[in-house]
Amino acid sequence: MNNGEHVLSGGCRCGAIRYEATSAPVSVSHCHCDSCRRSTGAPAVTFVMLRRADFRFLAAEPKFHESSPGVHRGFCPECGTPLSWHGDAQRHADVIELYVGTFDEPATLVPEFHIYYGERVAWYDTADHLPRYGELTSNAEPVSSAPKFLDGDAHQ
Repeated sequence: MNNGEHVLSGGCRCGAIRYEATSAPVSVSHCHCDSCRRSTGAPAVTFVMLRRADFRFLAAEPKFHESSPGVHRGFCPECGTPLSWHGDAQRHADVIELYVGTFDEPATLVPEFHIYYGERVAWYDTADHLPRYGELTSNAEPVSSAPKFLDGDAHQ
């Protein structure tokens, strides 16, 4: 599985579930959708999208539940750590998304954009200049620019 490339690895809090990927991420994004918020208890989550062909769980497998039709979320049955998201739809069939906080070296996985920004919790935003999209489609246009607190010189 490893063709001399850097291996990305991670797992749950208790260590029962471990995983690895042998290719660079497809993308790294902040998701603000209601489903992700409710599944994690966080105001937003950061996902690392990987090609399924270059990803595998080691030893133990997570438990999966269908959070909405065709969408499966993986978690550790021992400690409850949310681990992954994958969909059955054609545009998601070849990828799996993992929560950035479950990687051994999350600081190396830098977000590139926000998705489902229109569903965000109104009081929550991040201090970045990343594009913010209303949905995740290949032809989507950003719905918002950087937050107002980044645009002026009020914090200089």
